[in-house]
Amino acid sequence: MSVPLALLGLLEREPSHGYDLKRDYDTFFGRGKPLPFGQVYSTLGRLARDGKITAGPSEPGDGPDRKRYAITPVGTGEVEEWLAEPVAAEPYLQTVLFTKVVLALMLGRDAVGYLDAQRATHLRRMRELTEIKRAGNLVDALLADHGLFRLEADLRWIDVTQARLDALTAAVRER
Repeated sequence: MSVPLALLGLLEREPSHGYDLKRDYDTFFGRGKPLPFGQVYSTLGRLARDGKITAGPSEPGDGPDRKRYAITPVGTGEVEEWLAEPVAAEPYLQTVLFTKVVLALMLGRDAVGYLDAQRATHLRRMRELTEIKRAGNLVDALLADHGLFRLEADLRWIDVTQARLDALTAAVRER
């Protein structure tokens, strides 16, 4: 996730204070990983330095004085380019799952045990996501669906790999 571009997009919607940007980011994009305030303000500082946003004068608030940030035409152009560019197709051909299986085989370790443990971890996460989907709003449900679909693909891969483990063992040990 590109935090600077997400913040620029939120600012294109409307000028906002850093606190409001953090709240909106966490609501829509930070599920399970809220954005630290320090990261919000350091990112806003870099965006202002690079001419992508401007910071208004300090305004009194409930706490310390706050600045309202607004996107510049340069920032709007960057958001436009980013939104128009397709996300790279995932997953990449080299994954941590694959690497661990191959290393387990190379080292004479229990690749089947690793795959079984990984399957159990994926199934546990799928149960958590299913509960989030049931209890959450539309944003939560769509994000949970995305995670569930990816985990389902991993589970299919785990099954196929386990079925081909003897052949993979032979291929790994040939080298």
